[in-house]
Amino acid sequence: PPVMLVELFFQAACVSLVLPGGQGRVYSARKKPASFAVERRRVGPHVCFSGFGSGCCPGWMLSPGSGQCTLPLCSFGCGSGLCVAPNLCSCPDGEQGITCPEPPGTCGEYGCDLSCNHGGCQEVARVCPLGFSMVETANGIRCTDIDECLSAACEGLCVNTEGGFVCECGPGMQLAADRHSCQDTDECLATPCQHRCKNSVGSYRCSCRPGYHLHGNRHSCV
Repeated sequence: PPVMLVELFFQAACVSLVLPGGQGRVYSARKKPASFAVERRRVGPHVCFSGFGSGCCPGWMLSPGSGQCTLPLCSFGCGSGLCVAPNLCSCPDGEQGITCPEPPGTCGEYGCDLSCNHGGCQEVARVCPLGFSMVETANGIRCTDIDECLSAACEGLCVNTEGGFVCECGPGMQLAADRHSCQDTDECLATPCQHRCKNSVGSYRCSCRPGYHLHGNRHSCV
């Protein structure tokens, strides 16, 4: 009957799709068009999506074992520690930070030099810079500043500095060319007095011409 023919035609249209041109390639009408973005989306934690698909969020990478974004990244490295989260290291001393400090070497903060003689070689601590002495501590050999003022021959005041020292002189005195001695500063060269100036060691004195007397400011004449 005509009704049965119509139903058969309708079912055939739903099940298959015949391309025009008579090539006979048939596609299932029930299969939805594939979405490339959906197919590329990853599953698991720390996954970020974009218009082109998905990938690991910044600070995370794929773990070789699970294939999920569970392996944290530490940009500065953790040395002997362990990266536990993005840019967060767990260090052997129990501290946490963006990186872990390197353990002190056996030769201290200045490292080692290789000393070889007659075919035998050994590691020795590097020589300390001038003005420092080598001191053995619990953490190895370190270089500490020498207080040169304990033996320096400053005529005035000695000031210890890192790796050296400087001599300073008191008021009215200046450091000589040898950088140790002090010599008098002739303040009268700067003409501080209105009339007359007499220099003295470490100081000076003003005086006035006849008919004048020295003002209370000890510089002017009245």
